[in-house]
Amino acid sequence: MERLQKVIANSGYCSRRKAEELILQGSVSVNGQTVLELGTKVNGSDTIEINGQMLNTNNDKVYYLLNKPRGVISSVSDEKGRKTVVDLIETDKRIYPIGRLDYDTTGLIILTNDGELANKLMHPSNKIPKTYLAKLAGIIDKDAIEKLKKGVVVEGRKVKIVDFKVKKKDLQKEATYISITIIEGRNHIVKNLFKELGYLVDKLTRTNYDFLEIGNLGSGDYRELSIKEVKKLYSK
Repeated sequence: MERLQKVIANSGYCSRRKAEELILQGSVSVNGQTVLELGTKVNGSDTIEINGQMLNTNNDKVYYLLNKPRGVISSVSDEKGRKTVVDLIETDKRIYPIGRLDYDTTGLIILTNDGELANKLMHPSNKIPKTYLAKLAGIIDKDAIEKLKKGVVVEGRKVKIVDFKVKKKDLQKEATYISITIIEGRNHIVKNLFKELGYLVDKLTRTNYDFLEIGNLGSGDYRELSIKEVKKLYSK
């Protein structure tokens, strides 16, 4: 027996949080009876319906690593009709992104229909390190570098900076390229971090998600994760 919202999430229909919302809205029924309690447990023989459509609980799990292009939404759908990360992957599975990247941020993002793994990786307690390459407007000075070493406070809380490295100072274009690894899940955190130091981020790319690397994937390209990589993510 498993909790209903977990079964829905593991089927790949949506995230566990969204599943809880659907239950509370009265959109979910089990064996023909509407369920409104989040603690409800079901087994493999129960028939689950969402908005009158039967849930497929025998969904094979899939895992993709995508190099998200600029101008693509990190979502399953968009009310404005803009292209989403899901649109870029050819699959008949109902997948969704783990976490998000801003509209104008590029780089590594994972998509799956494995709700259990998604919840595990997004939980703050797992402290997944993520590495970004940022192009800053201006040449970073010694004071800013010292502040990065000591830690930068954003919105009243110090950002957990694991490592950073100035990759290049382009004096002609007045730009700095810096690689930074953080353990954070707050929205716009990299941009806000450098804003606190007095620098605007012109371009931002996520190059690493824990041990996973973007590698030589072109913009908009993707690959499936190996079984070994999935097991390693589960071990976090």
